[in-house]
Amino acid sequence: MASFQAKMLFMGLLIFCMALVVSSRNRPYTPPAVAHLTDYFPPVSVDKGFSNFFGGSNIRLLSNGSMASLALDKSSGSGMVSKSKYYYGFFSAAIKLPSGLSPGVVVAFYLSNADTSPHNHDEIDIELLGHDKRNDWVLQTNIYANGSVSTGREEKFYFWFDPTEQHHQYSIIWNNHHIVFLVDNIPVREFPRNSGFSSVYPSKPMSIYATIWDGSEWATHGGKYPVNYKYAPFVVSFADMKLSGCILNPTEQVSSCSKAGVSSSDPVEGAEFVRLSEKQLEAMNWARRKLMFYSYCNDRSRFKVLPPECK
Repeated sequence: MASFQAKMLFMGLLIFCMALVVSSRNRPYTPPAVAHLTDYFPPVSVDKGFSNFFGGSNIRLLSNGSMASLALDKSSGSGMVSKSKYYYGFFSAAIKLPSGLSPGVVVAFYLSNADTSPHNHDEIDIELLGHDKRNDWVLQTNIYANGSVSTGREEKFYFWFDPTEQHHQYSIIWNNHHIVFLVDNIPVREFPRNSGFSSVYPSKPMSIYATIWDGSEWATHGGKYPVNYKYAPFVVSFADMKLSGCILNPTEQVSSCSKAGVSSSDPVEGAEFVRLSEKQLEAMNWARRKLMFYSYCNDRSRFKVLPPECK
């Protein structure tokens, strides 16, 4: 009897501790105050800035083309691609993620030139990974350059809010100085350009993509939990799209940017975009300390010798 009571007490403590872990992940932290960079740029309506990429029957334009819903069902995922290619800039989308059980589902807002440089493509990824029975979504950021797909540079974060309740801003700064990933204007990751490892820095013009697709093989706990189409369709909403940067002229293969008369809010060379402010650095440290749970730079099981930018 005593052993049974001890066992029940142990199980109760275990469940209590697990509840603390889960609740700490979902606790609504109050983020630090930072400049709202997303307010600096006008929105681009989806119908003007994007074309269908795949799964056209699962794409719906809403609010006179200013926003779109993309669906994943058993037949197909769906995606859009920008009508222009960009060489540096600020790119942002307000995204509301699917609610309910979503393991294996991947929502992505990313830059890529795999269509024009299939063997040495660049990529800058914001990937939102559906999770297990706790309904935790995870933010994964990643960077590839010159076809370096064998060296994933992933970093993963929990959210300080429920990303399924309303739209939240997911943004990328990409210029000659650094790449910055932001969530609701809070920087969560900075990847500086460094002459010592310039080959791993994306440097070719890219298109912007917004997609939802089945990542069952890897997305949730390394593929442990695949998409359950019993809960389909999975619908994500994209709105308030911001595409501001150097547009590539496809006929001349030159960009539209000029360094003459650059303002502080210019996303390529403006003072507010070439380096993070003290407040932004503090906010990034806050996010990484409280919410980051994986960085490739700490993964000795993958890298016997860490990538050069980790040192």
